Amino acid sequence: MGMGKMITFEGGEGSGKSTQMAFLARSLERAGVDVLTTREPGGTEGAEQIRALLVHGAVDRWPPMSEALMHFAARVDHLEQNILPALDGNTWVLCDRFTDSTLAYQGGGHGLGLDEISVLQQLAIGTFRPDLTFVFDIGVEEGLARAFGRVGSEDRYERMDVDFHRRIRETFLQVARNEPERCVVIDAARGIEEVQQAVRNTVADRFGLDLGADRP
Repeated sequence: MGMGKMITFEGGEGSGKSTQMAFLARSLERAGVDVLTTREPGGTEGAEQIRALLVHGAVDRWPPMSEALMHFAARVDHLEQNILPALDGNTWVLCDRFTDSTLAYQGGGHGLGLDEISVLQQLAIGTFRPDLTFVFDIGVEEGLARAFGRVGSEDRYERMDVDFHRRIRETFLQVARNEPERCVVIDAARGIEEVQQAVRNTVADRFGLDLGADRP
């Protein structure tokens, strides 16, 4: 097995995790690290097709359990085709969302429950976990305002009610409390450079890297 690491970026809508993932990828590459950036649902041809079913259309398009099963179907494909081979080849994988999003959105937001999602997680991916997970935390109203300011049609989850998003936020924080050795909560309401520095410093300290100072 190679020495690649997997870092996941989690958070509610408009938390800035995608932007920060791109910044960290650049910092790692400048430090000589091979990096694969990817996303969920998605990351392979089949998983991207599943993504299209999940992020477009009516808010009530799918029962919550159907959503959860589709997320894990995409995740298994992504893990087997892209993530595990990259890690085995000493490539670091930065992933925009992973299983914690299923816990938060379907388990918490839709009310399926964390225990039920954890059963699916064990069946689908076993004991596999990221090496480090950032949870970007921001107030629901501020995050949704940011999200609606973006251009794009992948807005099915954004259009769900505010209480749904409040449950998501609390579930992410609960996951972080449950696994403090893996999860680091980042105050995403801070300035973009301050958040970037917090992410870079955490990775440098955790993995013994010199990432220097890299501005957006």
